[in-house]
Amino acid sequence: MTTSEFDTRTLRDTLGHYASGITVIAGLDQGGPVGFTCQSFFSVSMDPPLVSFSVMTTSTTYPRIRASGGFSINVLADDQEHVSNQFARKGADKWAGIDWTPSARSNPVLGGTLMWLDCDLHAEYEAGDHYLVVGRVNEISPPHWHTKRPLLYFKGRYHHLRDAS
Repeated sequence: MTTSEFDTRTLRDTLGHYASGITVIAGLDQGGPVGFTCQSFFSVSMDPPLVSFSVMTTSTTYPRIRASGGFSINVLADDQEHVSNQFARKGADKWAGIDWTPSARSNPVLGGTLMWLDCDLHAEYEAGDHYLVVGRVNEISPPHWHTKRPLLYFKGRYHHLRDAS
């Protein structure tokens, strides 16, 4: 199909065949912790240590994180569907009942996640209806943290690994 033969829904459904993990991007501003669910996260570079995520240009949460200059990336574990859903909602108290502690740079680290990274905002690029955000990693979850299985998203639904050896 060429671009004249498909719409955004068809594109979204096609891309949904790529399984991804689920993250919560979080920061701290003068109003307290802020965050949103994000499935477009990836490693960019080991030297320097860079990671990236994308976020809609219409996000009302990301500008608050951008203004702080840093953020955490919390990779959700397979028992955290409720966390993903809570941070995906607009207008709700996303932090109600969420256990978190501050990283060394004060960004929220959610309890019970698979792993987390703390980053400084390194670069941002406008890419269509999204921003591509690059973060420089300053701190990572310790190895003893990495004991759970990931929460996955595939074809519009959550999925779980049967064996995460």
